[in-house]
Amino acid sequence: MNIFRYVLKWGFISSLAGAVVGSASALFLVSLDLVTDFRFSHPWTIYLLPVAGLFLGFVYHSYGASSGKGNDLIIEEFQDPKSVLPFRMAPLIYVSTLLTHLVGGSAGREGTAVQMGGAIVDQISRFFSLDEVERKILLIIGVSAGFASVFGTPFAGAIFALEVMVFRKFQYRYLFPSLLAGWIADRVCLQWGVVHTRFIRPDFSKLNMESWIYVLFCGIVCGAVAYLFIRSGRFTSSLFRKYIPHPILRPFVGGLILLLIFLSADMQRFMGLGLETILSSFHTELPKFDFLLKIFFTVLTLSSGWKGGEVTPLFFIGATLGNAIFSFTPLSLSLVVALCLVGVFSAATKTPLACTVMGMELFGMEGFVFIFSICVVSYLVSGKISIYESQLPKIKIET
Repeated sequence: MNIFRYVLKWGFISSLAGAVVGSASALFLVSLDLVTDFRFSHPWTIYLLPVAGLFLGFVYHSYGASSGKGNDLIIEEFQDPKSVLPFRMAPLIYVSTLLTHLVGGSAGREGTAVQMGGAIVDQISRFFSLDEVERKILLIIGVSAGFASVFGTPFAGAIFALEVMVFRKFQYRYLFPSLLAGWIADRVCLQWGVVHTRFIRPDFSKLNMESWIYVLFCGIVCGAVAYLFIRSGRFTSSLFRKYIPHPILRPFVGGLILLLIFLSADMQRFMGLGLETILSSFHTELPKFDFLLKIFFTVLTLSSGWKGGEVTPLFFIGATLGNAIFSFTPLSLSLVVALCLVGVFSAATKTPLACTVMGMELFGMEGFVFIFSICVVSYLVSGKISIYESQLPKIKIET
């Protein structure tokens, strides 16, 4: 009977949450496409970088409160539940991310979807008396639904929520609501007419044991690059906090630096998500140092206080890294790009299982062994730091 009540209760909550968050993600993705198209057709918008940065800094300083912590706030609340996530977190991150992309900041979208999902779903806590475990399940549901719906990877979204949040004890009680919320959020998002990016599926059938050695080589490089990305972000954030103590001015200065660079060189491909470059990397050789430039622009954007996610920029970094190193292997270009795309993501977020599942959802089940190998190797090589500063290593599994 307890199991029946558990399935009934969390089946209803997960379904409701998935439908709401999936709809919110659809609105966000449609809005993001409109904003991106507007920037492409109106290049003058980059001149708004400093002014938009000043506005963004003022809004978060005046009204953001703890919402400025972003994904780390959700993780901290999961670690030590104290108060319901502020609902303002959802509209703030929605508007600020669109603003970032409108003026050409280098950022992603997963952080927005996750924060919107967490903030929306956690409001259920205000209407029901929930214990600590049930509150944690709500947060997991929000993260799973947000991630799954924004990328079109429902199973990876569910595992991502568990790996990021449940870093000390993987409890299987979280699995059912996480999976259901992620799946429904993805289905609802698709019903709203959203079309997710589809990547080229490489041919894994010709890989053998010798190929596996080169996959391990790619994993080592991915881990090192992810480590560089994380350390660069933390170092740059500390510089902004040290030399620009007032938070309102940080995105203003960051926007001014970005504007000066964009005006002095043709760097438009590093603005926004960079999906065109990601897709091109699967079939066209690109400049060898594009992955380093994307690290620079993303770190500068996010460290100075602009909003968005890190995952799509990590896809860009991984894809262009694979494009740069594929000539050192006998493997095909599309294969190395696909593997490095998930490898860098795995290392930076410390989610090798979620990235393995994502790799299979995006590139096919037949690549499981090689996708899993690069995700684990890159994860190990990158050390014990993550893009989420509040995240802790996972040490135990229990039933």
